[in-house]
Amino acid sequence: MITGETTEGRTITIPQASAGKHCIIAIAASKKAEPVLQEWYEPAYMRFVAKQGLMVSDVDCDLWLVPVFTGLNKAAYGPSMERLKLEADPDIAGRVVFVKDDSAALLDAWGLKDRDEPYFFVIGPDGKRKHMEKGAYDVDKLDALEEALEK
Repeated sequence: MITGETTEGRTITIPQASAGKHCIIAIAASKKAEPVLQEWYEPAYMRFVAKQGLMVSDVDCDLWLVPVFTGLNKAAYGPSMERLKLEADPDIAGRVVFVKDDSAALLDAWGLKDRDEPYFFVIGPDGKRKHMEKGAYDVDKLDALEEALEK
């Protein structure tokens, strides 16, 4: 489980916030991972949430983007949230869950070994992890996430 804050100031816990449906949780745990995660925003959002474009998913799922702030990076928590509020599409911004409390334990629990890479987890309606991808955006990785949703 991941508990964090949205740009609207709501505290939510995922995957419970997905109310028994599939979800994809994208976690970035360092400044280095953040721009790599941003490469995924539009294609993942368009395929799984907005359902626009040539390759849309038939599966009803939520997409959660989770920047995790640890150590000295915790100072960037507030400014990052404010920047997102100002610059991002409100629907995408509403899917971002900011985390800073006990982040190291969270990252260990999710098995994030390389914190300079973003990780993507497919969680089933039962709350169990079904699949994981990591690293830079690649269509094959996005396809693998969708395949895991369909199982």
